[in-house]
Amino acid sequence: MRQVRIPAPVDVHVHLREPGYTHKEDITSGTQAAVAGGFTAVLDMPNTAPPTTTVATWEDKCRRAHRKAVCDVGFFVGAAVDQIPDEVARAAPRAVGLKVYLNDTFGPLRLNDLGLLQAYLIGWPGPGPVVVHAEGIMLAAVIGLVALTGTRVHVAHVSRREEIALIRAAKAKNLPITCEVTPHHLFLTQEDLPQLGARATVRPPLGTRADQRALWDHLPIIDCFATDHAPHTRAEKERTPPPPGMPGLETALPLLLTAVVEGRLTLADVIERVYTRPRRIFHLPPPPDTYTEVELGPTWTLDERALFTRAGWSPFTGFPLRARVRRTVIRGHVHFEEGHILAPPGSGQVLQPVCGDDRATLKGGQP
Repeated sequence: MRQVRIPAPVDVHVHLREPGYTHKEDITSGTQAAVAGGFTAVLDMPNTAPPTTTVATWEDKCRRAHRKAVCDVGFFVGAAVDQIPDEVARAAPRAVGLKVYLNDTFGPLRLNDLGLLQAYLIGWPGPGPVVVHAEGIMLAAVIGLVALTGTRVHVAHVSRREEIALIRAAKAKNLPITCEVTPHHLFLTQEDLPQLGARATVRPPLGTRADQRALWDHLPIIDCFATDHAPHTRAEKERTPPPPGMPGLETALPLLLTAVVEGRLTLADVIERVYTRPRRIFHLPPPPDTYTEVELGPTWTLDERALFTRAGWSPFTGFPLRARVRRTVIRGHVHFEEGHILAPPGSGQVLQPVCGDDRATLKGGQP
């Protein structure tokens, strides 16, 4: 048995579902799941109801987080077909990034207009990156526009062999592109579909074994591990067709650190991709005295009754794990310990990106 400490893990791709879908998750339950899974901060996506596509809707989420968050939270704004890029750009100094959906997803934010995509890329001033959901040929189109515009782009949930090869080639040409991979694409494939059924319906879909192997083989060019935590209720997942998405906050670090125990990753690999690079890419240096303590060694399996996510299920139930989160500490205060949430709603803070001096300012002006 071995105890390890991971500095200030952040999940850069989470759906807290508030407002609009709080029967699936809300800011409190989602951030409780985050600290139970060892994350000290999460970045929330804009495909809520209403979608986060204006300064006003972004500010509404911040007000909710001040009352309800148990860990630190940053919020994206989203590109929309009925919104001019200049309006979204007004949120850039405070939002953690701009999210652009270019393929099928949950919610109404998919863009189909190449000219509008180019306008968003040109019009987004940062400091946070443009994050794209771009699969297949749409990823190739994005890379071409990055070459033309020089806009800094982060590719969400890369899942296919040809996609990781495109990103490798773009990085070889020094294009400003980073990327993330999810645990479910690293640890599950299409071969798991018969057993998992609708629980494994995600966007992008699970890949083949060859796709999975390509992700592991390209670890050096993968910048972040991110969950794409996207909870739905059991009843919703039993519908035809089921909505895409699965919970992931409480299983990501145990899965990745199980791979450390088994020799597939190093602890440095994990820290680099849940702490160092994510905070650098999104301009979010960590708060002081913030870390997660994890126990490595004994094998255990997930009990869904112990989950904090409102969804209450996981595709990794019964999966043998050899790492367990014991304690999550934020700014010197214990938020989670030995299966218990110890911090009240409102104890998290709202993150805003800071550029230039590499310090993150939290909502309220505290460094």
